[in-house]
Amino acid sequence: MADGRELIYFDDTEPWLSGERVRDAVDHRPLPPAEETVRGGSQVRFDPLTGDWIAMASHRNDRTLMPPPDQDPLAPTVPGGFPTEIADSSYDVVAFENRFPSFSNRIGGESGFLDGEALWPTRPAAGRCEVVCFSSDTHGSFGTLDPRRARTVLEAWIDRTEALNATEGVEQVFVFENRGEEIGVTLPHPHGQIYGYPYLAPKMETMLRRAREHRAATGGNLFRDVLDAERRAGSRVVFETEHFTAYVPAAARWPVEVHLAPHRDVPDLPALTEEERDDLVAAYLDLLGRLDRYYPDDHPLPYIAGWYQAPASEGRDEMRLHLQVFSVLRGPSKVKFLAGSESAMAAWINDTTPEKVAARLREVSR
Repeated sequence: MADGRELIYFDDTEPWLSGERVRDAVDHRPLPPAEETVRGGSQVRFDPLTGDWIAMASHRNDRTLMPPPDQDPLAPTVPGGFPTEIADSSYDVVAFENRFPSFSNRIGGESGFLDGEALWPTRPAAGRCEVVCFSSDTHGSFGTLDPRRARTVLEAWIDRTEALNATEGVEQVFVFENRGEEIGVTLPHPHGQIYGYPYLAPKMETMLRRAREHRAATGGNLFRDVLDAERRAGSRVVFETEHFTAYVPAAARWPVEVHLAPHRDVPDLPALTEEERDDLVAAYLDLLGRLDRYYPDDHPLPYIAGWYQAPASEGRDEMRLHLQVFSVLRGPSKVKFLAGSESAMAAWINDTTPEKVAARLREVSR
């Protein structure tokens, strides 16, 4: 890219798939070097009250927000049109370094202590943030892709997971998609993101701690035992395929929340077999279709979908791959706001029951 960021094409159509033609478009935008954009802009600070690392990314405050359709930065660049992040005039799937990253190895800087106080360690927000565009179409989401394109996106996730796991300073790779303005999406173009955290995210740390405690007490794998228990109970299972089960967790936090887990113990997306990858695409598209039919209206369900994978090095024996997808809508046009109890004390209150949610998702199958 013009500022030195990396962009990778994942092609599933001709003439690119066969290599008959190669991607050689040139990005002519007059951008400053990426190092200048992010240098000094991100830092992580330690919260002594919770043990969490908090990223301070001041340069992200100026990122693009709901641009007009003719200025979609994730669309292809057409002759005479708005110069976008993708210089080519067409593409299938692309992944590239985020222009406004929360974490980047380009940031530079040194570790230290805020105000010289030992209570507040700081360090550069190293790592990597990438954008994955699912299609050159300007509207849609993963759920609107055909199975072939969805498989290409899955292969992009796998490729980038492997690359980021091997990136210096990255401790955890998180693949996710945000959909819908209610979630806070700033670009409507169908896309997702990948974060390479320079630490274990708080939820990952908690899950690994719980998994280790479970193994010490029972000898079993917590994620395997949860899946087996949900399949035995059956009341919260939405559907099963040859290799995956979708279920609403017994202690679901959100008004609509579903987990999708493989039947085989695998640490991350790259560990899936070819057959499991094919089955995953079909299962995930089925699940997203049910979510869009959950409420009796034509409004696509806003959601956050995240793939929980084993960290790059720590906890790979404890963690088990699975998807968590949830929505903030508690009814048509009714948003569940995280008010006092959830936001201030992380004490969750669900406005429905997991059993009712699972029953509704079974009803809306096709």
